[in-house]
Amino acid sequence: MTYAMAWPLQEAIYTVLCDNAVCAQFFGHRVFDGPVPFPAEAEPEGLYLTIGDEQVRDWSTATDDGAEHVVLLTVHAPRRGFGDAKQAAAAVFQALIDGPYTISRGRIVNVRFLESRTRRQENDALREIEMRFRYVLEDTD
Repeated sequence: MTYAMAWPLQEAIYTVLCDNAVCAQFFGHRVFDGPVPFPAEAEPEGLYLTIGDEQVRDWSTATDDGAEHVVLLTVHAPRRGFGDAKQAAAAVFQALIDGPYTISRGRIVNVRFLESRTRRQENDALREIEMRFRYVLEDTD
C-alpha cells in the first residue's frame, strides 16, 4: 500500500470540480479543503463545497501497489430548503463520475459513488449534503 497518492487525488478532484462549468455555476471558486474561511458572524453568500475526510485502505496486488480512497465531499447551503443543494450535489456527482481526471501520481482505476446524506445544521438554518466517493488507485511510480 502507499499513501503517496492521497494529495494527488485531492488535487485531481479539486481540478475536476473547478473546471466543470455546471459546478462553477453553483460554487464559483467556493471549493475548500479546510475550515470555511468566512468570519464567524458572517454567513456565506451562496453554496459552497468542502473536500473533507478520507479513508484509505490497501488495494495492492502481488505485483502493484494500490490504494482505495473513500472521500467525503459536502455541499453546504446557507439558506433553508434543499432544492439548490440537491441540484448542486447532482452536478458534483456527474462531474466526479465523468471526469476527466489528471493526476500527478498514480492512475485512477475506478470511481464509484457510494452514498449521500442530507442534514440540517445550526438551528435549522444551514443545509448540508454529504457525498462519499470511492476511488481505486494504482501507483505507477
